[in-house]
This record gives sequence, structure tokens and C-alpha cells, in this order.
Amino acid sequence: MLKNCLLALFLMGMTSVVVAKDYREQDSVKAFIDEMEAKHGMDRDYLMATMGKARYQQSIIDAISRPAEKRLAWYEYRRIFMDSKRINNGKAFLQKYAATFDRAEREFGVSRYVVAAIIGVETRYGTYTGKYRVLDALATLGFDYEPRAKFFRGQLEELFLLAKEQNFAIDELLGSYAGAMGYGQFIPSSYRHYAIDFDGDHIVDILNNPVDAIGSVANYLARHNWQRGEEVVVPAVVSADLDESVLNDSLTPKRTVAELAAVGFGHESDAVTDDMKATAVRLRVKNGEEYWLGLQNFYAITRYNRSRLYAMAVYQLSLELGGK
Repeated sequence: MLKNCLLALFLMGMTSVVVAKDYREQDSVKAFIDEMEAKHGMDRDYLMATMGKARYQQSIIDAISRPAEKRLAWYEYRRIFMDSKRINNGKAFLQKYAATFDRAEREFGVSRYVVAAIIGVETRYGTYTGKYRVLDALATLGFDYEPRAKFFRGQLEELFLLAKEQNFAIDELLGSYAGAMGYGQFIPSSYRHYAIDFDGDHIVDILNNPVDAIGSVANYLARHNWQRGEEVVVPAVVSADLDESVLNDSLTPKRTVAELAAVGFGHESDAVTDDMKATAVRLRVKNGEEYWLGLQNFYAITRYNRSRLYAMAVYQLSLELGGK
């Protein structure tokens, strides 16, 4: 009996083992190095040496195979982010960087409370930014996770370019199991395209600089068509003859508010007009379901993380932080 228990514990522990494999021996990695050298003129010896430092991690595969957004109901997911400590720390974060949030709101038109909520959901306001080496995460997912290998190989390419541009030691960067970094958890392509120098020191630093991070999250949402002063979601009113095929059919707002109303998915908000594009959201609560009309700003948040649960958590945390 004891022997079987010990064996079970050993096998469970194997999921977090770092496997000492040499990625340079894989044909797909050799092709990646060839492409980086040809496409970007990168030094082959540097590429080879760096990929030789990458380590496969089974725990990364395990984590991405069962993300919270896909395995939890809304009421379970919500509990993760609505704790009093996260709310109180968020209010303190807003107060500490009030001048930065003022400027970000003025320049980008994005609610300070939504920006703070994203940073709060992602990293508890920069206090936990990830334990995995980004190199390991992107190598593991790019070469050993077939469902999204192409995407993560692309992010590994972006990581090499980012490290060159920012003079980063590529094998020292830490982040999430998906290779996201810093206060706002930007993947390498987002870092390169949306992160900004918001404090004027000529360094784009969202890893350690909360001012740059606040500006960068606001810039990201603005670049994804955040609408200044508009609602994120409003409660929906459903009729008995609701056409359920419209529910959760897309994160993209494809139908107008009037079109949704015509199939039984309405609202009672004065802030919404019939010509606005929206999406019909259904979320599972403990004793039933709730319905929301997701507007363009809801969609903008899903561009940050493609999940309606995530967007709703950000929105509701923003309300707890003082938003409207």
C-alpha cells in the first residue's frame, strides 16, 4: 500500500519536472533558426546558443491545456478576482499613481478603473508577474504543443526581436506559462507593438515600471478601438421566444442592438442606441444564468484576453475599484 502511494506521488510530481532536452536537435528548431538568420539577419551562433538554454516544461503544457477560462463557470471564475485584498490593493494602486492615470485617461480615453482592473487581474498590480522563463514557455509551446505551435513559434520570433531591441538577456526574462510579461502581462508581440515609454525616460519598461505599464495597457485598449465614455456591458432582458443561437456565438459584436432585440435579446439602458454593434452574452451563475449585452468596449477587453469571462471579471473589478 505504501509503495503504491509513493508511486502515485512520484507520478503526480512528474508534471512539474523540467526535462533536459536539447532543442537544437529538433528539425523544427533547426528550421526556426534558419528562418531567423535568413529573415532577420540574426547571428546563428547566438540563436543556437540561446535555444540550447531552452528547457521543456511539462507543467506549461498542463497549464495551457486546462485554462481557468475554459474549465470554470462564471460564478467560479468571478470568485478568483473579487477578493477584498485585490480590491483594496487596487484602490491603493489607483491613488498612488493618480497623476499617471489622469494622463492616461486624458490621452487615450480609457477608463482608469478598467486599466487598473486589468493590471489587478493579470498580476495583482505587479506583485506576481510569473515564475516561468519566457524562453522556456515559448519553446515548450512552440515546438511541443501542436494545437498552437505556429502561434507560439511566432511569439518566440518576436521574443528574439524584442530582446535585441530592448537589450534584454533573453534567458533571464520571467513571465506566465504562455510567455506573457510584466505588470500587464504582454506577450512579446504586444510588447513590441503596444508598450510605450510613458514616463519619458526613453526606456519602454513594462516589467518593472508601473508608469509605463499603465500607459501601455491604456494604449493597447485604445488601439483596439476603445470608445471613450461608452459602456462596457449593460444587463440584457430576454423574452420567452429568445433565439438562443445568438448567445455566446462570437466575441466580435456582429449584430446591432436592434437586430438582437428583434430575436428576443433586449435591454433597458438609456446609454445604448439601436445602431450600436453588440454581442449577446450568457453567463452561468450558481443558481441559473445571467444575460448581458456586450458592447464595443467589452470586445476591446476581449482583445486583451479572448474570453468573455475575463472581460466580465475586468469589468466587475473595475466597478469595485470605483468605476461606473
